[in-house]
Amino acid sequence: MEKVKVGLFGVGLHAYWSQFDGLLERLIGYQNTIKNKMQVHNDVIVVDAGMVDGIEKAVDAASLMKKEDVDILFIFISTYALSSTIIPAVNKLNIPVILLNIQPLPAIDYDKLNGLNDRGAMTGEWLSSCQACSIPEFASVFNRACVRYDIVSGYLEDKEAWDEISGWIMAARVSRGMKRNRMGVLGNYYSGMVDVYSDLTLQSTVFGTHIEVLEMCELASLRRAVTKEKTDKKIKEFETAFVIDEACSEYEIERAAQTSVALDELVEKHKLGSMAYFYSGTDGNEYENIITSVIAGNTLLTGKNIPIAGEYEVKNAQAMKIMALMGAGGCFSEFYAMDFNDDIVMLGHDGPTHYIIAEGKVKLVPLPVYHGKPGKGLSIQASVKHGPVTLLSVVEGNDGLSFLLAEGESVPGPILNIGNLNSRYKFPVSAKEFIQRWSKAGPSHHCAIGVGHVADIIKKYAFILDIPVTVIS
Repeated sequence: MEKVKVGLFGVGLHAYWSQFDGLLERLIGYQNTIKNKMQVHNDVIVVDAGMVDGIEKAVDAASLMKKEDVDILFIFISTYALSSTIIPAVNKLNIPVILLNIQPLPAIDYDKLNGLNDRGAMTGEWLSSCQACSIPEFASVFNRACVRYDIVSGYLEDKEAWDEISGWIMAARVSRGMKRNRMGVLGNYYSGMVDVYSDLTLQSTVFGTHIEVLEMCELASLRRAVTKEKTDKKIKEFETAFVIDEACSEYEIERAAQTSVALDELVEKHKLGSMAYFYSGTDGNEYENIITSVIAGNTLLTGKNIPIAGEYEVKNAQAMKIMALMGAGGCFSEFYAMDFNDDIVMLGHDGPTHYIIAEGKVKLVPLPVYHGKPGKGLSIQASVKHGPVTLLSVVEGNDGLSFLLAEGESVPGPILNIGNLNSRYKFPVSAKEFIQRWSKAGPSHHCAIGVGHVADIIKKYAFILDIPVTVIS
């Protein structure tokens, strides 16, 4: 995964440095602490422009950020600084800005400050904790300049503040990943499933995703060239990743393995990071042989964070990729049923799933019929890990794209052993209220389910994209 680039500079008032000995060095030390905390993860590169205390330095800082192609800019308000200092930087950059109102300590050490017996030294001590002073000034200028910004307030060792900062960095990582993602679309829409039809231009321009239109004949050609050696190797991968049901025939396992090898080669050839697919065709042709044997291979790809969405559901492939970039998985799901006795909603889907976030190892099982789809073959039986989950839908409405979110719990209980992914979910609102509010928000009937409560990060990503968010809570 490509490293996320985070921009950072501090702001202060040049006039202070000659007035208060050691103040500049002290503030730079705080900034270095912030930088080191940001880059504790190996996949983060912090582009630090140092202390910006005048117009010229602000111009230079903006040029550096633009040259380095940073994904998000953090401005550390080290002490009072003039709002004119930040205007050249934000005017030159079209990225979200996060103002860091981060003090060195939870509170000024009043006794220490008042005990200095030198009002000049006392003022210097105060200015080292004067981060909040410029927040209203900067916000006023940003509001008038229509700059998208947010504020994180706290102190250097404040866990809550650092959770916020980490969330912003993760959102920037998702943004970078989506901009560089190549999504393949293979086959065609499920005819009549109008809610899944999507504007590919809108998807590309909002998320930055490149969409590669693929041909079934190319996949067929790759599959015909698959060797027995590669097929046998893929079967061993099946045996490692899945619990293979005894009822799975050698013929079906081999058929699925051949298709899986071809899918891998298709993904590698086009440098795909996600895919949406569906194909129906006519009985007994070569393409039907492929499309009825893709589930195992697509599940392996999804587990490797190359999410594959069935039924040509482009919007949900995007939602699954967002989850994957956060390390939350991202299972392709739809509403299966409601249990009013237990006040839960059941969600699941046939086809590929994210086997890494399953409750135990997933099962590879035979299906005598793919309901609503042609043919028969192998399928996946699984359930999402019990514990916190987040549901995400990319909604395409009259006003463009938006996100629909809900946090809940995957809970134990009886599920349907029908050769699909399916799980039981409980939400903060009743099952009745949830299904009604979720549906009225206008999503397609699919959603992505990821492990953990990550709605806050997705809301930050929505801020970066400048699109609306609806949260069912």
